[in-house]
Amino acid sequence: MNDDPDLIHVEGTDRVFRRSRILVVLLIPIAMALVAVSSINVALPTISHTLEATDTDLQWVLSGYALTFGVSLVPAGRAGDVLGRGRLFVLGLLVFSLASLACGLAPNPELLNVSRFVQGVGAGMYNPQTMGMIQQYWHGLERAKAFALFGLVVAFSVAVGPVLAGFIIQTFGEEIGWRATFVINFPFGLLGCFLALRWFPFAKERARRAARRAARRAAQAAHEDATAGGAVVPPRPREKVDLDPVGTVLLVLAVLCVMLPFMSGGGAAWLLLPAGALLVVAWVLWERRYKSRGRAPMVDLRLFSFPSFSNGTAVAGTFFLGSTSIFVVVALYMQNGLGASALETGLIGLPNAIVSAFASMWAGRRTMTSGRTIIIGALLCVITGVGLSVAVAVLIELYGISFWWLALSLAITGAGQGGLGAANQTLSLEDVPTTYGGTAGGVKSTAERIGTAVGNAMITGVFFGFVGAGAWTAGFAAAYGAIVVCLLVALVAAVHDRRVSGDGPAAPSPAR
Repeated sequence: MNDDPDLIHVEGTDRVFRRSRILVVLLIPIAMALVAVSSINVALPTISHTLEATDTDLQWVLSGYALTFGVSLVPAGRAGDVLGRGRLFVLGLLVFSLASLACGLAPNPELLNVSRFVQGVGAGMYNPQTMGMIQQYWHGLERAKAFALFGLVVAFSVAVGPVLAGFIIQTFGEEIGWRATFVINFPFGLLGCFLALRWFPFAKERARRAARRAARRAAQAAHEDATAGGAVVPPRPREKVDLDPVGTVLLVLAVLCVMLPFMSGGGAAWLLLPAGALLVVAWVLWERRYKSRGRAPMVDLRLFSFPSFSNGTAVAGTFFLGSTSIFVVVALYMQNGLGASALETGLIGLPNAIVSAFASMWAGRRTMTSGRTIIIGALLCVITGVGLSVAVAVLIELYGISFWWLALSLAITGAGQGGLGAANQTLSLEDVPTTYGGTAGGVKSTAERIGTAVGNAMITGVFFGFVGAGAWTAGFAAAYGAIVVCLLVALVAAVHDRRVSGDGPAAPSPAR
């Protein structure tokens, strides 16, 4: 047998699969999903002109995708763990690709928003399968390197999305340009589905098919024996798949009630927050009761008994609470306050993406020995970059320096973003059993999506509270001050995680 560490041997087939090929297929759709999030800000003005979309329409173009993405993550992660991650990945990517094509062909805002809803569902279906499959097929340092590439792709995609959208719109014009930013996902998505079908091991699916064949053979043998003896043959039992539908509905409704008020501009929607809290309580009670009856809950609450997972999820959620608004505020400040173009606004974040990519790879090689120290240092680096960005904004107002100086401070921020993403992604899932890999990835990603929704609403609210009086620099400084507060909370969580779990992978919890 070949001892090449890149090879995977799966029971039930003589084929040999390569981890490197699997990782390529996993990461490209992740980039597509995140570019779809970050590029839309640049495309909104042209969508408004060409489709005559109202402000409410544009709000839902932004929020609809993020909302359905967020509520799909945990159910899709659970379904992948039970039914097979490869199958859910391919299905989700196909849904995302077709919805992207529909977005690009939409003749009016209503169909565009419906397509964005469906696009978010597709992205939510395949996203947790990526983390689950990395958890399943990589181990130790190799897993850390794989998650480092994951972090690289995340950081680079978020930063490059606006640049790509701005370039496409400038090249093809408004009418074709914004449509092309969506349609470009379609051929890449179909290619990803084709390569996944060729290169994925589909280990869970093969095991389930083998079990069904064995059950059919046993049932056929029992039927023949019973028929020969003249006995009544009972019907063959159907395969039982427990996806905990009640728990799924409760959690989806809870996430919806928590995210929607922050994404819809408030008003009566704020009344959903107390309902969301009650639904979370009801969901926890149901999951405990479901497990006590010997059933498989949607989320085994034992996941939170692993300190590395619960603390890592807390770090991620609070980090996203602040960090995802950094470029939102920059875009608003530069385009509306300084009169910069969409392409200039996108390019200002390019050094951030490049530095983040290198930082992610650097951190990935050191995560297993000093990962939690890296996370603390990365947060301090992001805080420093945010503070320096405020200093640049003040100098722009007082002395008229070029806004391109923001690229330097944002590059420092990128160093922290890349380092934290790679290290925290690896360590937060390190102790989670592989059978729960997709579910755990979905839970962590949901915390990040909720942090993003809450943070964007809160921080842009602070920003607009100042710029309403024309104080663009004050608004920028106040918004970035709020970001620093969120990052300080994440820093406290990271310090606590290091104290509890040590610097590298923690010892397995007794619950495991």
